[in-house]
Amino acid sequence: MLKIAIIGAGIVGSSIARVLSKYEGLQAHLIEKEVDVGWGTSKSNTGIIHPGHEENPEKHPLRARLCSEGNRLWHLWAEELDIPVKWPGELMVAFDEEDFKEFQKYMEWSEKNGVPGIKIVYKDELNDLESNISPNAQGALWAPTAGQMSPWEAVIGLVENAVDNGVILHLETEVKGVRVREGEVKGLETNKGFIEANIIINASGLFADKISCMVGIDYFTIHPRKGEYYLFDESAFPKVTRILHPTPTPISKGVYVITTVENSLMIGPSAQDLQREMKEDRSTTHEGLSFVWNEAKKLVKELPPKSYIIKTFAGLRAEPSTGDFIIEAYEDPWGFVNVAGIRSPGLTSAPAIAYYVKELLERKYEVKFVQKRRWNPYRKGIQRFSNLPLEKKEKLIREKPSYGKIVCLCKEVTEAEILEAIKRIRKIGAKTVTLDGVKFRTLAMFGTCQGSYCRLKIARIISRELKIPLWEVTMRGKGSEYGMCDIKCLLRGERNEQ
Repeated sequence: MLKIAIIGAGIVGSSIARVLSKYEGLQAHLIEKEVDVGWGTSKSNTGIIHPGHEENPEKHPLRARLCSEGNRLWHLWAEELDIPVKWPGELMVAFDEEDFKEFQKYMEWSEKNGVPGIKIVYKDELNDLESNISPNAQGALWAPTAGQMSPWEAVIGLVENAVDNGVILHLETEVKGVRVREGEVKGLETNKGFIEANIIINASGLFADKISCMVGIDYFTIHPRKGEYYLFDESAFPKVTRILHPTPTPISKGVYVITTVENSLMIGPSAQDLQREMKEDRSTTHEGLSFVWNEAKKLVKELPPKSYIIKTFAGLRAEPSTGDFIIEAYEDPWGFVNVAGIRSPGLTSAPAIAYYVKELLERKYEVKFVQKRRWNPYRKGIQRFSNLPLEKKEKLIREKPSYGKIVCLCKEVTEAEILEAIKRIRKIGAKTVTLDGVKFRTLAMFGTCQGSYCRLKIARIISRELKIPLWEVTMRGKGSEYGMCDIKCLLRGERNEQ
């Protein structure tokens, strides 16, 4: 049996795992150093499914091809995997004649990349498309195929489906080395022991250059590019109905103004290049957030008051020294595949990258893929109680009383949904159930109070279900324990003895 190890359970690695799960005669291992999936670059980004007209097919041919292909594939994948998605279209906003001149370039690229529906709109049509557009906007490049999704929900859906189809997930497993013998890869040395593999696929995001160097492939480097964001409360108005951003610069596509699939206004990101050693720096800065705010104000008539901001955060993108995606299978060592430097539009491109890797394995290593007879392409997400009509809610409560216990008031998340999240975390093979793991599966702690009201309730449920002390429940794994110091005495009976 052919054994394939995929390093990195982000959007790219989990997409590859899902595609490989279709085929018999191979055993796929998905390896992730975090306690849960999608917690690297995939967790904190704008969540946009780009159309593909902003990718230069001559300078970055792989990015250009895979972006437009990925956009089309997400229509099918999102439906099969029950991933929340919407397709509002995108407006690249023009403020002066120079911006309109730039549009010609993007229209040419859209034709070469096979992106449909791209057109220039002027002031009247622009106002019809977006009522909250800035009065200073003179027009826009309209891209109707642009979409939005929750990137962490996409990763969760992909992994659940991949595991259901036989992929073995290794969480809290950090790669320490790659074993090579007589010019061929043999497997991975990890903190959990040796994992045998005939083929190793390096999809480790920000750390892909480090993994690549383990086998002597060091012709590229990756540095982090930080992007900072504001997220507003769901009740904050005005919002936008389209994806808005200015005409791109050589460094960035610019600050976006969007309404997320959870119906919250979000603005960002900034684009700050960091040193290579700063791949864990997700701190926000006054300078970065001020930049985001001022740039977003240029795009819209009005932003909500800052009092409606419920969260600021930063994400990191993996910027390769080569510019384009690095997707290559090597003969020395045989069996090592880089899927590195997957910067924006990596989320969009992920499904197409997965099929490209599969084709690469066929072409380079002569792997014969035979599809399983009973491969299951479908996965259902956790049912959102808050989205159901009243009669359906009443029926669920009668059938399962835990639906009648609201744990998170802001997002109307029930105990039944918390329990289902815990069940699913354990089903994929996770040894640790975290508060963040529950958060990203249910949206509990995502609302106005950011968990101030419900976090302790959820921690108690995790404690009860896993039969562990409350102070062993963590936010995101070891070192982030929720209960600390004297709070322990509340569960030791010491309070009653005083």
